[in-house]
Amino acid sequence: MRLFAAVNPPSEIVAELAAAVAPLHSLPGAEHLRWTEPRTWHFTLAFLGEVDEALLPELTERLARAAHRHPPHELRFAGGGRFGDRILWVGADGERTVLRDLARSTAAGARRAGVAVDSTHDFRAHLTLARATGPVHLRPYAEGLADFAGTPWTVARLELVRSVLPASGIRGERPRYETVAGWGLGH
Repeated sequence: MRLFAAVNPPSEIVAELAAAVAPLHSLPGAEHLRWTEPRTWHFTLAFLGEVDEALLPELTERLARAAHRHPPHELRFAGGGRFGDRILWVGADGERTVLRDLARSTAAGARRAGVAVDSTHDFRAHLTLARATGPVHLRPYAEGLADFAGTPWTVARLELVRSVLPASGIRGERPRYETVAGWGLGH
């Protein structure tokens, strides 16, 4: 199964961000962006890829330990950015160090459970809003979110999420996310 570890924002925080992002849909070039759906918005702490189900008991035990080592902490969505002209994202403000440490512990726990975790990139708290599907300059989109500062919320839970890829050949269908397990932080 294809898995990742994540932090999911509360629905009212997602709605606030969706309202801030909505005007960006009318900017020039928006037709060349594939927008992520608000119901799928999350901070990915560790992408685990394909994981053998036999590893799940050890993986969930290790992720539970990682969650318990880190306290609940406050974040808010803030600012916008881009990875080149490929990906548009919103950033985070608040106790990002705690989130980064949780991401590191999550990846380390997964590796100890025998999961090959992509460790080529340092963790950077961001939530992907859109991916380019054609030629588009993302600078105006990122600038449109530059002054955005959402309402603070408490990160209190780590979740192991399964990504179910769409059946091949179905155009426009996107992955579906299912929570496999979750743990309260600091418990």
